Amino acid sequence: MKLSRIISNQNGVSRRQANQLLASGRVSVDGQRCQDGAEEVSRFQEVRIDQNIIQQAEPAYYLMLHKPAGYLSATQDDQHPTVMELIAPEIREHLHIGGRLDRASTGLLILSNDGLWTRRLTEPAIKLPKTYRVTTASPISPETATRFAEGIWFAYEQLTTSPARLEQLNEREARVTIFEGRYHQVKRMFHAVGNRITSLHRESMGSLVLDPELPVGGYRHLSGDEISSVG
Repeated sequence: MKLSRIISNQNGVSRRQANQLLASGRVSVDGQRCQDGAEEVSRFQEVRIDQNIIQQAEPAYYLMLHKPAGYLSATQDDQHPTVMELIAPEIREHLHIGGRLDRASTGLLILSNDGLWTRRLTEPAIKLPKTYRVTTASPISPETATRFAEGIWFAYEQLTTSPARLEQLNEREARVTIFEGRYHQVKRMFHAVGNRITSLHRESMGSLVLDPELPVGGYRHLSGDEISSVG
């Protein structure tokens, strides 16, 4: 929300008065004087007029979870355990999932209460790389890497996927990097070339890499550098 609107939302403060408060240097955002009424201020920032708080900063949460198999990427479910059950009860109600994994898949899962931030992780148009280690039912054919690099036609969406990278590790294992994150994308890509994934483990999303010291089912808060790396 624009800073001028936050100020004018206060009882008895007109838009004109808000501009006067800004011009006189009486408004601060997170302790820094601000005179630009057009500045966008999130709910995670504190706003003061003189020493009076007019917007209390909400706590922001940015978590990395090492998702185990068997857990749904959902807030609640009547039949299966969800990843939220792995999070401390006092914060889980604030969180949403940025980039889901299906129940059988494992690896890096990001949870936050900052919707603008998580959209930068998941929007297909942003082309953020996401890397997965996969095991397949059949040997990976030599032409698979070429097919992925050319893009795979998805009839349901009527589109061709963005070029993807495949690094073959052995006969039935590979590291795959995609740049969209469409519904079950990696599994559908292998299905399109006549193969089937038996295990899928997400290693990274952009510059966020699953912490090798994080136990399965464990989570930790992201560092400031990790948060800012998302952009």
